Amino acid sequence: MDYDLVVLFEHPEWQKPLFSALERRKVRYGTFDLKQGAFDPDRVPNAPLYFNQASPSAYVRGNTRAVPLALSLMRSLELGGAKVLNGSRAFSLELSKSTQAALMQTLHIPHPRTLAFNDVDAALAQWGDHWPALVKPEQGGSGARMYLLNGPDELVRLLRDRPDLWLPDNLLTLQEYFQVAPSQGIVRMEFLSGELLYAMRVIAHGSFNLCPSEVCNPLTGDSHCEVPETKLASPVEFHPYPGVPASAVDAGKRLMAAGHLDIGGIEYLEAPDGRLVFYDVNANSNLRAPIGQAFGFDPFERVVDFLVVQIRAAT
Repeated sequence: MDYDLVVLFEHPEWQKPLFSALERRKVRYGTFDLKQGAFDPDRVPNAPLYFNQASPSAYVRGNTRAVPLALSLMRSLELGGAKVLNGSRAFSLELSKSTQAALMQTLHIPHPRTLAFNDVDAALAQWGDHWPALVKPEQGGSGARMYLLNGPDELVRLLRDRPDLWLPDNLLTLQEYFQVAPSQGIVRMEFLSGELLYAMRVIAHGSFNLCPSEVCNPLTGDSHCEVPETKLASPVEFHPYPGVPASAVDAGKRLMAAGHLDIGGIEYLEAPDGRLVFYDVNANSNLRAPIGQAFGFDPFERVVDFLVVQIRAAT
């Protein structure tokens, strides 16, 4: 085979720290650019191990075709006998807010009420008087096309004026809204091979785009994210959170295992009544180097440690 590892990717800037770490360790790896690809299902795989780094937010960068190609390729690879980390089952979970909610319900993990819909009248008939609420793309990704709405008229008006919000898959979700203390923000936990890598508090300052990539939300300087964002008074803040509750870590571990995620991020908020409410599962985990460094390690080196072990097991 040509490589020991192939990384499937769509956003090259996000992958640079990983590629650099792989090169430092002299891992024999290749890349598959999902933005402009082709594959013959009779002639895959050409490596024993693949690492999926596709993102559901590809469509906001004009790369809508990357997601169906990623899913089709991963399914063919899996049928061909290759091991795919964060494979088709994990990626399908990331692509569906409603499936994430259903999984949390099965695991008895607190989560927001969620309604998937492709028709406004049908949605309003079922949603009732549960306002304010968030409207999100079912596919989601990087907080794109999310709106906080105060009533049914706002939903009707929004989708009348912005029919493009139905893209990429003509399916939206309404989700229960929780007011959180601005100083507390939300918590994102990163997991690697079933164990907590680190946790961080994310202070949003009104943003829905909480992507931890330093390309999208840098420590200093301008963001180069392609998700449109209202100009904020303050940038999104990321802080190490060593005191994450054991109950949150346990819930995250169960979600990772049930969702077949090898690497990923789990997000939750602290509701006004004190409950921890889980609302997002991320299979494409953009690690934040300064947070790992605050805990005493390079998170990308930890990922490469894991990948090297997986390569040995697969060959």
